[in-house]
Amino acid sequence: MLVSDFCFDLPDQLIARYPAAQRDASRLMVLERQGQTISETSFDRITDWLRPGDLLVVNDTRVIPARLFGVKPTGGRVEIFLVEQSGEGQRWRCLLRSSKTCQPGQLIHLPDDVTAEVLQRSGEQDWLIAFSGCDDFDAWLERVGQMPIPPYLGRESEELDRVRYQTVYAGVPGAVAAPTAGLHFTPQLLELLQQRGIELATVTLHVGLGTFQPIRAERVEDHVIHRERYQVPEETAAAVAAAKGRGGRVIAVGTTACRTLEYVAGQAGTLRPGAGEADIFIYPGYRFKVVDALLTNFHLPESTLLMLVAAFAGQEFVLQAYNEAVKRKFRFYSYGDAMLMV
Repeated sequence: MLVSDFCFDLPDQLIARYPAAQRDASRLMVLERQGQTISETSFDRITDWLRPGDLLVVNDTRVIPARLFGVKPTGGRVEIFLVEQSGEGQRWRCLLRSSKTCQPGQLIHLPDDVTAEVLQRSGEQDWLIAFSGCDDFDAWLERVGQMPIPPYLGRESEELDRVRYQTVYAGVPGAVAAPTAGLHFTPQLLELLQQRGIELATVTLHVGLGTFQPIRAERVEDHVIHRERYQVPEETAAAVAAAKGRGGRVIAVGTTACRTLEYVAGQAGTLRPGAGEADIFIYPGYRFKVVDALLTNFHLPESTLLMLVAAFAGQEFVLQAYNEAVKRKFRFYSYGDAMLMV
């Protein structure tokens, strides 16, 4: 299977560089797999497609303001991009960008007299950094860090991104990219769903930088997926089992929730609660064990996320829907419109 099989033409003007005025005012494309039909509605009408007894599983990760800007003692500017915390204390795996490559022992001065020391390479592209100079690192980071909006938006982050590049149910800090399918929900819409007998459960998957990395292999099977930290509560495993038992559907809100559920499922589809690192790569040919319906945004061409969607609803059908979305001028990517596959 070739990566190029998952290509489609997308005009640049269809990339949503800013969110819709209201979260639930986005458009919603609905794909019915059984009848191979495509229809359109608004996101606030998603209740029309859900049934009492269904279970929505959302990813409650919270995006951290992962971009920091500092200077070397020489005055050279350095951008630090936090990837994930490493071990005890304020040690982080980070990406560094500067005019001259940083070296072990390099000091970087940050706002409020905080200092970052480059310790060593942590991987092929990232470094291990130790921060010092503040008692409450999380509070300091919230104050001075910038939100890590995706590079394809082609702009710097703004104050609105602190709110809109975050789901309304975000609770567990650790992601460097948002689980974007959930950006469309409002507290009022979630309350309406529960009033109509649709239950809600959470998993946590801290979305990493790998979500933006292009596939460099020619064959899909040769790509190695990135690892991301997850946690599945016992209550969620029980809720999934209960939904299956009463004939309800398990609806994953986003590819991150989908991958988490499928990763922790046994062959019989029984969830194992707990925490770890997920590295499941889902592409056409995969047989889903848990997820019965999937809500997601429109993804990049030749991306692992598009491959997952194609695995769920069928490659030909999904690419047909994507081409239809282009014709109808749907908004694409993180701040764009949504797709529900039932």
